[in-house]
Amino acid sequence: MSIFNMPLIIQDATAVEVLAESVKGDMGMLWMLISGILVFFMQAGFFLVESGMTDSKNAVNIAMKNFLDIAVGSLAFWFVGYSLMYGADASGGFFHWGGFTFSQGAADLFFQTVFAATAATIVSGAIAGRTKYTTYAIFSIIMTALIYPIAGGWEWNGGWLNNTDGIMPAEFIDFAGSSIVHSVGGWAALVAAWMVGPRIGKFLNGKPVEMHGHNQMYATLGVFILWLGWFGFNGGSQLAWGGDDATAASQVVLVTNLAASAGAIAALLFTWFKNGKPNLAMTLNGALAGLVSITAGCGNMTEGGAILAGLIGGLLVVFSIGFVERTLKIDDAVGAISVHGVAGAWGTLVIGLWGVDGDTGIGLFNGGGAAQLGAQAIGVLAYAVWSIGLSYIFLLILKKAIGLRVSEAEEIAGLDISEHGSLAYHGKRQREID
Repeated sequence: MSIFNMPLIIQDATAVEVLAESVKGDMGMLWMLISGILVFFMQAGFFLVESGMTDSKNAVNIAMKNFLDIAVGSLAFWFVGYSLMYGADASGGFFHWGGFTFSQGAADLFFQTVFAATAATIVSGAIAGRTKYTTYAIFSIIMTALIYPIAGGWEWNGGWLNNTDGIMPAEFIDFAGSSIVHSVGGWAALVAAWMVGPRIGKFLNGKPVEMHGHNQMYATLGVFILWLGWFGFNGGSQLAWGGDDATAASQVVLVTNLAASAGAIAALLFTWFKNGKPNLAMTLNGALAGLVSITAGCGNMTEGGAILAGLIGGLLVVFSIGFVERTLKIDDAVGAISVHGVAGAWGTLVIGLWGVDGDTGIGLFNGGGAAQLGAQAIGVLAYAVWSIGLSYIFLLILKKAIGLRVSEAEEIAGLDISEHGSLAYHGKRQREID
């Protein structure tokens, strides 16, 4: 008889249970590591999207910013950020601390680190093409070491947003970070883009001028990479694998894909009907908006609810990008404010409209009443105020100390030359520099 078809004889039920739990724990750790690696790879996606949607003369600068985000962000979050997020409660759920280099395990620390780097990277796209590299480097450290982790602890470490004995009508829900990661990054991008000012030539007589990116294929590949990475971003946020956790994580990945697809189709069809031709850049942003729109509710949304959330997110981002440019007169080079800030807020609020907890509706439109919507609204407002307020304070300090923006001559020449002395695409111009 082969060992592969021998009957399993269970002699000690307790030992089997212990073994099963051990295997489940190991599989959960492996799932978190694989998911974290996928989220790490999203940095490549952000680079391709940002560089593809902007001028080629700034591609090296964008590459340097994305490398900076993951490298400096990893060190800053390891040294202090994780402690501020997951340390012991030090002030009624508003502030946490566990000491420098605090950790609850390598797998969790790595997984949370790549989330922190994502929040910082969001700012990069909005202020592309005119910001000092030194200024951005310092602000990236501030984001990953201070602004993002403190805010994350409010929800993911049993903070004040989960305290129903206080002002919260229900526990706030943000499964994977529509508000905690994306809105925090998006609102910081709003402040940064406003304070840095628009790129030269962006506005003519007060009206926005479309500034085409140099390589839409880069941007498209970047969105595909981000879409792939999002399966780890959302699915890994289950933080476990095996049994019911495996089922739940698989469902999270499914609804994530559905929402992204709906967001892309919504933006594609809207621009097609409006302009007579489908617009690639808006379709790409529609897919990203769909992904952001499901990130908070991916563990609390039916498949139909996820499609509707992504669909609305894809439409919302089209209107929001126009509003930011035409009404607010803010130059967001890649639409980061709308994709992450606005869609992040929407993705958080929609849980209070048609979210579910298992088979039970918790939203206003599916029998759950208004309590969950109220909790979601409080969270959205809190994260907006926190990110906008601290970003303004730190950027104002940086503006007074070292300045935010390169000179007009440096911007016209391109940040690749002025900030790094190099070009992404070698040719006659590079030889002249050499």
